[in-house]
Amino acid sequence: MTASEGAKVAAAGRPAARPAAPTRQAPTDLTLSFIDEATVRKIAAAAGDPDWLLADRLAGLHGFETLPIESNRLYTPYVDLRNAQLAGVKPYAAVARPAGGRRNDGRLPEVAAAYAEFSEDRLAALILSPEARDAGVVLETLADLGARHSELLRRLLDGGCTLPENDKLGQMTRALWTHGLFLHVPNGVRLERPIVLRWAMGAPGTALLSRTILSIGDDAEVSVVEEQVASSTAAAAGDAQSFFAGTTEVQLGAGSTLSFAGLQDFAPDQVAFQHRSAVLSRGATVRWALAQLGCRVIRSRIDNTLEGDGSSVEQAEIVFGSADQLFDLTSYTRHIGRDTTGNLLSKGALSDRSRVYMKGLATIDLTAHGTDSYLGEFAMLLSKQARSVAIPSLEIDQPDCRRVAHASSVGPIDETQLFYLESRGLDPDEARKFIVLGYLEPVVARVPLASAQDRLRDLLEAKWATRTGSAARAAVA
Repeated sequence: MTASEGAKVAAAGRPAARPAAPTRQAPTDLTLSFIDEATVRKIAAAAGDPDWLLADRLAGLHGFETLPIESNRLYTPYVDLRNAQLAGVKPYAAVARPAGGRRNDGRLPEVAAAYAEFSEDRLAALILSPEARDAGVVLETLADLGARHSELLRRLLDGGCTLPENDKLGQMTRALWTHGLFLHVPNGVRLERPIVLRWAMGAPGTALLSRTILSIGDDAEVSVVEEQVASSTAAAAGDAQSFFAGTTEVQLGAGSTLSFAGLQDFAPDQVAFQHRSAVLSRGATVRWALAQLGCRVIRSRIDNTLEGDGSSVEQAEIVFGSADQLFDLTSYTRHIGRDTTGNLLSKGALSDRSRVYMKGLATIDLTAHGTDSYLGEFAMLLSKQARSVAIPSLEIDQPDCRRVAHASSVGPIDETQLFYLESRGLDPDEARKFIVLGYLEPVVARVPLASAQDRLRDLLEAKWATRTGSAARAAVA
C-alpha cells in the first residue's frame, strides 16, 4: 500500500471535518463597490448639487476612507459583520431637484401632526396638519429645501451638521446620501400630536442612504415617531441582501424638548447602519426611545453633545434577537455645560444564536461642573447559544459632579422571579414571557404614540412566539 493510499484509508475512518467557522468581518470586507469618488460625483451631478455640497460630500468620502471603524480602541475587537453580504447591492439614484414648493401629498393619520413616508426610493406621502402648517412647522425633502432655500440647506449640512467627524459610517452617509427629510419647528411652538416619519424598504440588492435633519427652535416641544419597516418588495429568505444607511441629525434650541421614538423592524435579510446625533443648547432635553427588532445585522450609534448648561438626555434602547441576528449598539455622550444630566439605558433579550454588543462612553469635560450621569447596559440570554458583551465606560476630567455611575450585567432569566410567578399559578413558559416583555417595557412606555406602542408590543409578542415555537419544534425532534 502506498503512502497516499494509506492516507485515504485513514481519512475514511475518521468523521468528516466540520466546515470552518465564519470569521469576523471588518467593514473593508463588505465590498460595497459603489463607495468611491466617481459615485459621489455622479450623485452630485444627478441631483444638481452646488459646488459647496459636492465639496461636503467629498469631505465625507475622505473621512470614510481614512477613519477606523471604531474611534475607541476598547470597542474595536467587537466589530463583527460576518453576516453582511453586500457585494452585489446597488444604490438608488439621486433625486433630481424639483422646481420647489411645499408638498401636501397623501392622507394624514388622525393621530399625527405631520406625516412623511418613503417607499424604497419613492416619496409616497408628505403632509402637514393645518395646525402644524399655521404654526410655521416645515416638513419637506432635502431636495425641496435645496430648491427653495439653498443657503439654509448649506447652513444645515455644510461641515457635516451634527455628525461627529470621527464616525466612519456616518461620514459614508454624508458622502453618498440621495434621499432625506428636513423638519423645522419654530421658536415657542409646542405640538400636542407627534410627527410620524416612515421608511419602508428592502428590495433585494438595493441600497438606500438617507439623512434626516431636525431643527428645533428655542422653547419648543415636539415628538417624533420614526418607523423603519420592510416594504412590499422586501427580500425573502435566501434573496440578495438589501442595505440601509440613515442618519438623524438634531439641533435643539434653548429650553426645548424633543421626544424621539424609533422602531426598526426591517426584513430578516436587511443590513442597516444607523447614526443619530444631537447637539443640545441651554436647558434643552432630548429623549431617545429606540427598539431594534429586525435586520440580519444592525449597527446603531448615538452621539449626544450636552453643550448648554442644564441640558439633559434620557436614552433607552432595546433589542430582541432571534436566529443569528447581530446587534451592535454604541453610545457616546459628552457633557460640556454645567449641571447637565445623562440617563442612558440599553437592554437586550437574546434567543437562538443572536448576539448583541452594547458599548457606551460618557465623557465629562473639565467645564462640566455638577454633572449627573448614569450609563447602564443589561442583557438577558434566553438560550445557551446567545451571546452578549456589555462595555459601559467613563472619562471624567471634572471631579465636581453630582453623580457619575455605570452598571452592566449579562445572564439568564432570574430563577427567583420564575419561582415567584410559577408559585402564583403561571406555567413556566408564560412566566418567562411576562419577565422578558416586562424587562423590555421601559422603552415601549416611552413611545409618544399609543398606536405605535401597541404595534411594538405586538411585534415583541410575535418575536417571543417565534422563539418559543422554534424551541418547541426542537424539543419534539
